[in-house]
Amino acid sequence: MYLALELTKTSGPEAVLFWILAPLTVLAALSMLLVKKAVHSAILLAAVMISLAIFYIAQDAPFLGIVQIVVYTGAVMMLFLFILMLVGVDSSDSLTETIPGLRPIAITAALGFGGLLVSLLGRATLDHDFAGLTAANIDGNVPALAQLLFSRYVWAFEVVSALLITAALGAMVLAHNHRVVARPTQRDRAVRRFRTGSLATAAGLPGPGVYALHNAVDVPALLPDGSIAQASISATLEARGDVIDSAPFQLEKLEEEPK
Repeated sequence: MYLALELTKTSGPEAVLFWILAPLTVLAALSMLLVKKAVHSAILLAAVMISLAIFYIAQDAPFLGIVQIVVYTGAVMMLFLFILMLVGVDSSDSLTETIPGLRPIAITAALGFGGLLVSLLGRATLDHDFAGLTAANIDGNVPALAQLLFSRYVWAFEVVSALLITAALGAMVLAHNHRVVARPTQRDRAVRRFRTGSLATAAGLPGPGVYALHNAVDVPALLPDGSIAQASISATLEARGDVIDSAPFQLEKLEEEPK
């Protein structure tokens, strides 16, 4: 009852914003869990984060709202989205649980946590007027937030920072790739090139237009004897039929040679 009375004190624009944005946020959160594609789930999660940022700003916490958009939505969430778009998730990936019975445990824990929150909110009694963050932010939102972080909640702040640093170091250690074979040197590459390839290509493949009158990608290179260097013909242009016939260039070259 006390909670209902206090909720009626919400200003008109704020109440309209809440009743419009809150259902959309809940719908996006539920859709994030039910959609099949990981990219769609990441986009819906970004929508939920933006909605939370709007709620922060409406509650006189502009610093938290901007940080929510810039750091979480703009950096972390977009990084996840780009990784999913680049790497992709194959539909043929196995969905078999590696730990048996993990899904029922997760569902039970989620329901228990949700019931605990509902119970705490139902037992809450608000017998005083809402002061909001306006009174706390007399000197500014950032100084007031810094005062709380580095005075009352300094221990929790340091523990979270240590946890994040440890997680970053663990990710780097796990992602480190140990080289099994030694990195080949320039001499090793040169020796391999001469031993595995022919002497004609030991100095590199001929570029387009070599020994020809035109240095263009659609003109095949000519060898010193006037024949076509097949290695210089682009496979893409050859498939498209855009390779120029080099017969006229061969005749011109033969005419230019002294007899």
